[in-house]
Order: sequence, then structure tokens, then C-alpha cells
Amino acid sequence: MLNTPAAIARLSKKIGYSFKEPKLLLQALTHRSAKGAHNERLEFLGDSILGFVIAEVLFKQFPDHAEGDLTRMRSSLVKGVTLAEVGRDFGLGQHLILGPGELKSGGHRRDSILEDAIEAIIGAVYLDSDLPTCQALILSWFEKRLADIKPGNEQKDPKTRLQEYLQGRKIPLPQYEVINTTGQSHNQQFTVRCTTSVLDNEVITKGSSRRKAEQSAALQVLTLIEKAK
Repeated sequence: MLNTPAAIARLSKKIGYSFKEPKLLLQALTHRSAKGAHNERLEFLGDSILGFVIAEVLFKQFPDHAEGDLTRMRSSLVKGVTLAEVGRDFGLGQHLILGPGELKSGGHRRDSILEDAIEAIIGAVYLDSDLPTCQALILSWFEKRLADIKPGNEQKDPKTRLQEYLQGRKIPLPQYEVINTTGQSHNQQFTVRCTTSVLDNEVITKGSSRRKAEQSAALQVLTLIEKAK
């Protein structure tokens, strides 16, 4: 937790921005489950700024691509899983200010809470400085991801790609079924079975959420289809 100036300085260095008003950073890291001013309003502001900054850079970076490609690339960059990864890169979880219930259930590891904190930090930086400073900071955070991103089918998630592949060939859609769930409520693992008429055998995968397990299963099916060609 950011309970000393040294801790604030260390996190500020990781983020790449030193706050003139450190209280804004503390608020950005405060979940609504904790007492005091929390980060929901900052999150609202940061979400809008992030979407605009990423949209603008993609618009300039890919001048010949249509709205659909740009939208998929933006969604890939600003989705919760990506923002949670950014938060983990900063070691943000150990600095989150959570209520007793969230602390007990492992909220400092939860993607949605890390995502909200990243958006709230963006909102806090904007209020503490100005839009150009905020833009530069966001672009530094996303530099590698922006360099690696490509338009086209790669930006669609595996379930969508598998669905489009099957629909285009008038093949029935796959069936996903959760066959096992293990672990505590804050740290569960889901086992999913995927069956489809394009494969002789079912595919079974695991993930920390049902969605992740299903996406993993769809990706495995796509890989097996590609190998069979």
C-alpha cells in the first residue's frame, strides 16, 4: 500500500509519472469497497481518454484501413485483459486500497479491479497535468503493443474466428460445456469441453474463467483444423 512517500515514489517511477497532487494517485488506487474517495469517477474519465488516444494513434498508424479493422484493434488494446496486464507490469496489485471483503477474496489479483485502477490512473494523470502529457504517458505504456498490432483477422478472438469459419461453410456451431470447476470463488479453474462436427474428438481445456477456457478451446480447434488441411 502507498503509505509512505518512498512507496509513492517507487510506483510513480514504474508508471512514468510523478504526481503534483499525490492524493489523486491514492484515489485512483482506491476501490469502492474501501472507505473514503474511491476511483469510479476517475475510471470513467480515464476510460474515455484512453479510448480517444488509442483511436487517434490507430487512425494515423493505419491510414488505408477501414473502420472495422480500426475498431477491432482498438478493442484488443483497451480490453480488460490487456489493461490488467499493464497493471501487473507495474506491480499495481500490491498498492490497491481495498475493503476487507475484497482483500480477503484476493481482489488485488482480479482483472476487473486492475483494469479499473489503470483507467482511474489515466483520469488522475489528466487532472494532475494536461491532455498532451496524458497522451504521451499512454503511448509509452502501449508502445510495444502498438508496434506489434496488425489489422485483420488476428484481432478477432478465437471463438469469433471459429464461429465465422464454421458459418461460412454452413457447418453447425461448436458446443461448449463446463464439465468441472475447482478452487475457491476468488481463484477458480474451469474445465470446458468443446465438441464440433469438424473434429472426430472433443477438445478439453482449462482456464481461470469460463470465457478463457472457451477461448482456449476454440483456439485449439482452429489449430487442429489448420493442421488437418
